[in-house]
Amino acid sequence: MSMKFRLIIMNFLQYFIWGAWLISFGSYVGNNLGFDGVQIGSFFATMGIASLFMPGLMGIIADRWMPAEKLLGICHLIGAGLLVTASFQTEYVPLYTCMLLSVMFYMPTLALSNSVAYNALEKEGLDIVKDFPPIRVWGTIGFIAAMWVVDFSGFKYSEMQLLLAAGAALILGIYAFTLPKCDINKNIGTSLVDSLGLRAFTLFKDKKMAIFFIFSMLLGAALQITNGFGDLFLSSFASVPEYAESFGVKHSVVLLSISQISEVAFILTIPFFLKRFGIKNVMLISMLAWVLRFGLFGAGNPGAGLWMLLLSNIVYGMAFDFFNISGSLYVEKNTGSGIRASAQGVFMIMTNGIGAIVGSYAAGYVVNYFTNTQEVAGKMVEVTNWPNAWFTFATYMIVVAILFAIIFKYKHEPEIAPKK
Repeated sequence: MSMKFRLIIMNFLQYFIWGAWLISFGSYVGNNLGFDGVQIGSFFATMGIASLFMPGLMGIIADRWMPAEKLLGICHLIGAGLLVTASFQTEYVPLYTCMLLSVMFYMPTLALSNSVAYNALEKEGLDIVKDFPPIRVWGTIGFIAAMWVVDFSGFKYSEMQLLLAAGAALILGIYAFTLPKCDINKNIGTSLVDSLGLRAFTLFKDKKMAIFFIFSMLLGAALQITNGFGDLFLSSFASVPEYAESFGVKHSVVLLSISQISEVAFILTIPFFLKRFGIKNVMLISMLAWVLRFGLFGAGNPGAGLWMLLLSNIVYGMAFDFFNISGSLYVEKNTGSGIRASAQGVFMIMTNGIGAIVGSYAAGYVVNYFTNTQEVAGKMVEVTNWPNAWFTFATYMIVVAILFAIIFKYKHEPEIAPKK
């Protein structure tokens, strides 16, 4: 078996684990367990909490004391056990505790799996820049495959999605021990401050970088909103006879998987847009794409308005990639080599850490605000005014875009082709 194929298997399983529950978990705990918007949001905020410190700590362990491939395996084995335990919980506190602990061991594996892949490719004498992207794309395929399995199996309303993720984590946990050994260096003299990337926070002394990081946090707040509430929103149409049997309701997770497919496509357009329009305009395009993402959800439905839901999922790729990838490239080009890796860590903390925490909880409060008790078919049920919730999220992004356009000063010098 070639090394590339072995790494493809690793990446496929790595993201299959996440895709098995990330998009459908909101429907499970909302529809099946009856949790409210803030509680649902809190589950998705766990990824932000874990992203604040766990990747840094696990990175130190992998650098100094334990080979990355073994640490990757141990994290997944522990995560598998926690996901199995979570599948038996129906009360908020124990379920939240299990999910928080599971993502604390899962989030560091995103970086660890990359390190393992880079190491393996180097030992094979392969070109990382050329050979890794085609391998990594199988991670996205794994994420999409998991979503489809959950959807067509009917797991999206049950704890079976967690058991499916646990099964994949168990397989990857064992498989990781068979991958090429990564080196460690027990004599690294780097301080804990540098290892955790904390010294890069001095970048906030630079006004332009400080503004960039603040807006990164504000944009990061949008990342988990549709992960947490997208499927719950689409599933709510099941109570409307006109839409109950529509594809968008019966296979809502498959519909949402278009977002991940779109993400793969838009990655390829980033070099063109950055060269032509510059980072400020590309990030503004991302913000406007988020406006469309939320606004089209608010206006659409699984019937005549299905095209709006489809378009919302298509523009997600632009909204996500143009911010995450372009923002990372901006940090890369505007920081010194001695602090560059740490600066990327700060970018991740501001977006996937603080931004995700704030956004997940804030979204939960918004959903709760537009939810009230109504009598339906003789029963008192909780009904959410989803259009108002989505339009609120869209309005938030409009405000952020306007402020960004005014406050962030950046002059782009377009590349001009030389005259022949």
